[in-house]
Formats: sequence, C-alpha cells, structure tokens
Amino acid sequence: MSPPPPTHRLTADLLGVGGVIKQRHDDFQVEELPLYEPSGQGEHLMLLVEKRGRTTQEAIKRIADAFRVGKRDIGYAGLKDKHALTRQHLTVHLPGKTEDGELIGQALERCEALRDIDVLWATPHANKLKRGHLAANQFTIFIRDVGVTAAIRAKPILDRLAATGIPNYYGPQRFGFRRNAHALGRLLLLNQHHAFIEEMLARPGDDDDPRLADDRARFRQGDLSAAIDAWPRALPYDRQLLDALRKQKPADQAVAAISREHRDFLLSAAQSAAFNRVVAQRLADGTLNQLLVGDLAFLHDRGAVFAVDQPTADTDNAPEGRVAQLAVSPSGPMWGPGMTLPTDQPLALEQQAAQAEGITPDQWLAGPADRSLHVEGARRPLRIPLRDASLAGGSDDHGLYLRLKFTLPKGAFATIVCDEIMKAN
Repeated sequence: MSPPPPTHRLTADLLGVGGVIKQRHDDFQVEELPLYEPSGQGEHLMLLVEKRGRTTQEAIKRIADAFRVGKRDIGYAGLKDKHALTRQHLTVHLPGKTEDGELIGQALERCEALRDIDVLWATPHANKLKRGHLAANQFTIFIRDVGVTAAIRAKPILDRLAATGIPNYYGPQRFGFRRNAHALGRLLLLNQHHAFIEEMLARPGDDDDPRLADDRARFRQGDLSAAIDAWPRALPYDRQLLDALRKQKPADQAVAAISREHRDFLLSAAQSAAFNRVVAQRLADGTLNQLLVGDLAFLHDRGAVFAVDQPTADTDNAPEGRVAQLAVSPSGPMWGPGMTLPTDQPLALEQQAAQAEGITPDQWLAGPADRSLHVEGARRPLRIPLRDASLAGGSDDHGLYLRLKFTLPKGAFATIVCDEIMKAN
C-alpha cells in the first residue's frame, strides 16, 4: 500500500513552473535555527555541523566515533535531509572533559578527516539536545530546468502560501526509500509479524535494482545465508531482520531484533499516512483554512489545542479572526495512546482516514502490544505558516534556476512548498 500522495493542492488554480529539485546537494540547503544559544559551560559540547549527502544518523555515528563516545551520548534536535547541504546542532556528552583543550582538539582533528561532514564550531553546553529543541528551519532551494518566466509564474503561488499557510503534509521521505514505511508500521502495530517480514524482505519494489531483486529472490527461496551475504549494507535494518531469521529466531523475535529506533520510525510513518489523508480531505472540502464545530484548534504560538464550539468558530473564522492571522489552525490526528479526540464532523473524518489505512481507532488508541516501542498520540496542525518567503530567478554554470528562500516551523516538510510551485497543471 503506497502512502496517499498529496495530490490536493492549495494553489491548484495557479499554473506551476515545472522543474526539478535536488539535482545537487547544494541545491537544497537547510539551516537549523536553534531554540537557544549554547550556555558556554557544562558537561556537553555543542557543535554546529555541516553535512552533504549524509543522513543525520550517519553524521551522529561518525561524530561519536571521532569523540570516542557512544551514539547515545550524542544529542540532536531534528533529522535533516540526506540529499542536501544542511547545518544542524549536535551535543556530545563529555562529563568533566569539555574544558580539556587537548582532548577536544584531538577529537576535532579527527572530525576534520570526516568525509562530507564539517564541524563549524564547538562550545560547552549544560544540556543534551533532544528532539524538537529547535525554533525552526531555514531553507534555500534551487529549482532547476525551469523557463525564463518561472519567477513570474511562481510569485502568486508563493504569495498565496505566505498569506494562507501551507498544507502540513508529511513529505515522501517520511515513508522511506521504498515508500512503504507506513505499511510496515501498520503490520508492526497489529503484530502481524510474518506479513511484516514478507513486506520488508520478500516483496519486490518498483525501484529495486537488479541485484536487490536477486537478493529478494534468494530470500523467498529460503537461502538466507546467501541473501544476507549479498544484501546491501546500506539497508542495515533489513540485514538485522535477515540475520535474526538466519539464526532461526521466531518471527516475533526476529522483528524485535530490528533497531527499536527504526521500529519507532515505522510506527510514526503509519501515523503520518493517516494524518496526510485528513489534510487531503480537508483541502478537498475547502475546510483546511477553517475551523469546524468539533475541531481541536491548534494555537501556533503555544503548541496547545482547544475545543471549537459554534461561537468560537464564528469568531475565529471571521475576516479579522485568528484563522486569517495564522494564529490558529485546525489540527489533525497523530493516532496513538493518549491522543485527544475531536467531536462531530472532524471526528468522523479522522476515523475514516484511520480505517483507510487499515487500522481502527481503537487499535491506535491501545498502542502496540510490544510496550518497548514508543508511540504516543498527539495533535498536529493541518496547516503551518510560511515565513520570510522570497524568490528570485537566475542562472549559473548549470543553467536557469528559480531560487526559493523561506522558514518553516520544526517538523514541516519544505518539499510541500516546492510541490505547490512546481506542480504540473
């Protein structure tokens, strides 16, 4: 089951510019805006790290190795795109050592040898960075293969997005390179371990290269040793599952051998797919920028929600109300234990979206049977503000481009802005 593509657009009536993104790492730049500055003292060392063509987890592993610490000693505020030039903050736990200039200097020298990873500065800090400890992300994106009128055609699209906010879809990277992370998450939640193994290892993928297709065939034939010997090392979680099966572990224990962090990611992908369905339906219904009775409205400045009755809807939906000011938006479900439910029409819509993903609301609210897995319910705004947006056309050695600059709240996907501007009408 492929994730529902975000086909409904806020600017469907405006002509897109076409083009492509991410032709080169420098064409997609992300800079993390910190929630706070380093304190200058403490048992952690805060780093500003620039990476090209590397995942955040790859950077964490290499930084940990350079500092001679474990991956758990590295803190980070958010995951950044692999196919990009990104700057983000990390912390390294070095109790009693952050003032040891010789030790820090040697570690930073080892960092200098890292490929595609640069440490721009390092300063002592009191706390470990945790997920979500960032203010926003600033993007600079080059759209290539565009015409000379791209900036003219893109401006009304960007203006509307800045005025109304953007649909808060999860981008395709949320669903893994095979676009099936949400399907694996559903099987994980429902304890369907044999089906999970089949989906992860046996089912051919449309984008499989011939070698991986051969590896899947070996697995289906039961030759596990040959399969794991040839399986790409770039797919470590597949290999963890294969290795457990080769050791003749039962299906549930084999699935449990996969990194808990990755299994948590799969569950979050299942949440994301159901959320995207709600965004698409509200956009199609014309209610993405409108509060409905029964909604749980999201306060952007506080991250809190409140129930919407008719008087509240009338006030906030007015031309000068908080909806038009991008201060308040309807929220959607990140299904899981503890999630607050809306009522009336919004509840019916969210329940239908969950069912469309093959998981009942009751199953979501109960959570996974494996209590070591981390999934919790939350509310997420259905739209988000687009700040500091600008665009410019130009050309360089690689041809014509349209350059976009904008800032998005943490957790938002910049590709949604690009999709609105590039869409084929």
